[in-house]
Amino acid sequence: MPDSPHRGWCSRVYLPHRDVPGHFQAITFHMGDSLPQAVLAQMEEQLTALDDSAHAIERRKRIEAYLDAGHGDCWLRRPDIALLVENALLHFDGERYQLMAWVVMPNHVHFLAKMNEGYPLGDVMYSLKSYTAKAANKILERHGPFWQREYHDRFIRDWEHYDSVVRYIERNP
Repeated sequence: MPDSPHRGWCSRVYLPHRDVPGHFQAITFHMGDSLPQAVLAQMEEQLTALDDSAHAIERRKRIEAYLDAGHGDCWLRRPDIALLVENALLHFDGERYQLMAWVVMPNHVHFLAKMNEGYPLGDVMYSLKSYTAKAANKILERHGPFWQREYHDRFIRDWEHYDSVVRYIERNP
């Protein structure tokens, strides 16, 4: 697929991403103030003794627990802002991706989607986050970053993993 805009495994120095059309992706992105760098650094320091596999699992659990505790401004708790994000997710369903499950939490968003050919994950996320940040900031009469720069994605390995992610998203609220 030499002419494909999709990049396979890639990184922008931050988190690694998997960008392959036709693969299911579990994606989480959160508000700019929901997970301060100092908290993340403290988590990393506490996990240094773990091997790579255990580190990754425990890191994800701790980050999810921290996000679920509702730190930060939690603008997504407002129904108008949450609806803005939900409508943005639904807008390109069927065109850029096939949306399988989603939830908008007070300070972060989870969704499961199968990415379509010609719509790289990074471009989809940039568009989604850029549009919603500008619209939310306008509604809130504020300026500055709305979302964290990065997002976390995990490609779905098999149907058991798929079912687990759907259950997680549906039970998250």
